[in-house]
Amino acid sequence: MSSVFEALSHPTRRAILELLKDGSKTAGELADAFDVSKATMSGHFSKLKAAGLVHSDQIGTSVVYSVNMSVLEEALQSFMSRVGLGRKSESQTGEMSS
Repeated sequence: MSSVFEALSHPTRRAILELLKDGSKTAGELADAFDVSKATMSGHFSKLKAAGLVHSDQIGTSVVYSVNMSVLEEALQSFMSRVGLGRKSESQTGEMSS
């Protein structure tokens, strides 16, 4: 899980995920949104892939990225439980104290 949080720690990688929320995009389409070198973008893509936050598919000569929502949701749930959010109260679980 630490690789997910490490990947999410960089604003460019969070912005990439934001761009992907509406659907898959090619590496070129994503790179065009940032004023950084291709090597830098490649590093960001690698970090996101290593954390399992994105999938990549080779389609012809293009690499197409899409968000892996299950990993993102798992990371969010983990974070929320660590900070004490999202716990069910006793009234929600149907348990009653005596």
